[in-house]
Amino acid sequence: MNKPVPHHFPIPVGPADIDFMGHVNNASYLKWVQEAVIDHWRSLAPADAVAAYLWVALKHEITYRRPTFLGDEVIAKVLLEKVQGARAFYETVILRGEEVLVEVKSSWCCIDAETLRPARLAREVVARFFPETVQA
Repeated sequence: MNKPVPHHFPIPVGPADIDFMGHVNNASYLKWVQEAVIDHWRSLAPADAVAAYLWVALKHEITYRRPTFLGDEVIAKVLLEKVQGARAFYETVILRGEEVLVEVKSSWCCIDAETLRPARLAREVVARFFPETVQA
């Protein structure tokens, strides 16, 4: 299989993200991962597929490495690892510069926007996320 296209999603750390301990609340990381994965989908999928399908998170496995603070400049690096049937498997790493703050493995289900039932993506849509590597 070809390598996935990494997607970089800047994350603004706001006062509402900060908990009683002075760093980002765990719930904010989940919100950020959802926003980053959906942004990845919208940036690479064709407009008709974006309109026809929705994504629902099935599972998140989070490993916290370092705390994040108000004013930090962070980015989510999103990689679609594979698509299997109606499911997609993602790895999202939240970074402050080169420093890994959080690593998230997640699985998602593609849903038909009209029927709200699981749906498989067309092969050509999936291929947009795994372009052929060009050899120089």
